[in-house]
Amino acid sequence: MELGLHGKTALVFGAAGGLGSAIARALALEGVNLVLADVNEASLSDKAAEFKAVGVAVMPLVWNLTDLGSIGDRFQLIEDRFGPVDILVNNTGGPPPTTAGGQPVERWHEYFQTMVLSVIAVTDRALPNMRARKWGRIITSTSSGVVAPIPNLGISNTLRMALVGWSKTLAREVGYDGVTANIVLPGRIATPRISFIDEQKAKREGRPVDEVVKESLESIPIGRYGRPEEYGAVVAFLSSIHAAYVTGSVIRVDGGLIPSI
Repeated sequence: MELGLHGKTALVFGAAGGLGSAIARALALEGVNLVLADVNEASLSDKAAEFKAVGVAVMPLVWNLTDLGSIGDRFQLIEDRFGPVDILVNNTGGPPPTTAGGQPVERWHEYFQTMVLSVIAVTDRALPNMRARKWGRIITSTSSGVVAPIPNLGISNTLRMALVGWSKTLAREVGYDGVTANIVLPGRIATPRISFIDEQKAKREGRPVDEVVKESLESIPIGRYGRPEEYGAVVAFLSSIHAAYVTGSVIRVDGGLIPSI
């Protein structure tokens, strides 16, 4: 299927990580100009070289989302090279495993800024050009924990839920202007983040990691962890001309893991 994205410009956050790089690669294969944003400069350079080999224009940007004051400057760099951003992929790193109770207020403030406020501020900067041109895609990657809260991921469950409410509200505000806003939920996708969570659970419960992974696999109807490229493909479709009537939605990519309807 031709997705109609050739020559569009996408800004992908967390582009040096597992899900972000998979999303970027899926978009690269569709001929999208890529702006890769991440805090990891070394990994970012590696990914930029990888995607340039696909034959698309790539712009790596070291971008720390805790610095809200840098948003305007970063967008100016992007627009000077590619013009306005057509596709914005909000994909932030997750906090460490924590309980919901007993966390210092300062920790809540820290992750609210990096996981929620930064996403809102970046989107607000991208939206005016999208609305003016009557075309845009806002795709926010969160977690299956917003539907079925994951034990010991208290901060993640709480803050990512805020993004769901924000995205749904935004979708109603910008839909008439040809801009869509959707949430994508990864289930157990085989990334370093999932490996880390499995290892932490095993350590916390005093069990072998293999036992934790086996238990996790048994909870997934498809019987395996998802492949990052499967997640990237869903995001690429939501970015496409064919997804113009999909907005305000929460799309699960979880192999059937979430048990609720």
